[in-house]
Amino acid sequence: MKDKFSDYKIILLSSSPRRIQLLKAIDIEFSAEENHTCDEKFDSDMDKSKVPEFLARQKSYSYNRGLKEKELLITADTMVLCEGEILGKPSTKKDAHEILGKLSGKKHTVYTGVCLRDNKREKTFTSSTDVFFKELSEKEISYYVNNYNPFDKAGAYGAQDWIGLIAISRIEGSYFNVMGLPVEMLYRELNEFFSNKVE
Repeated sequence: MKDKFSDYKIILLSSSPRRIQLLKAIDIEFSAEENHTCDEKFDSDMDKSKVPEFLARQKSYSYNRGLKEKELLITADTMVLCEGEILGKPSTKKDAHEILGKLSGKKHTVYTGVCLRDNKREKTFTSSTDVFFKELSEKEISYYVNNYNPFDKAGAYGAQDWIGLIAISRIEGSYFNVMGLPVEMLYRELNEFFSNKVE
């Protein structure tokens, strides 16, 4: 399968260790870069479920050079939506504690938007997953915030971390989407993208 996309140089525009790990796991040869500056603002009237796809596209076009022939850029953005509120990455321990308190005992939806782009075309898509949390005690939330790293994660948690292991009671949809990259959908979209080459 490694030869399937070998004609292209694939670039993942991300420093996320989880996205890098997941893309490596499906045996795609790629390089990971983080050479862009992106203004992650969006219109407050936008359908919230469309925000990650919009931001993934913004990230793609913030890449600091034009794409060459047979280069493919992959960008992604993940968002947590709970009771109509976007819960982003926390900036402080207090912020992380408050976000996890909002998720406690509730269902939230994780959206990941992805943009595929070469020098002629682009394709964007979104994956959504419903995640159900058990009730978390103040002690459990404090333990996670003080002993793990919630600051680089939308919704202040990682599904693969301690809090995910003890808090997630049920998932409806892609688990890997919750980690930050819906690899099954991405693999399918890559196949379609390369099957419809523009000469």
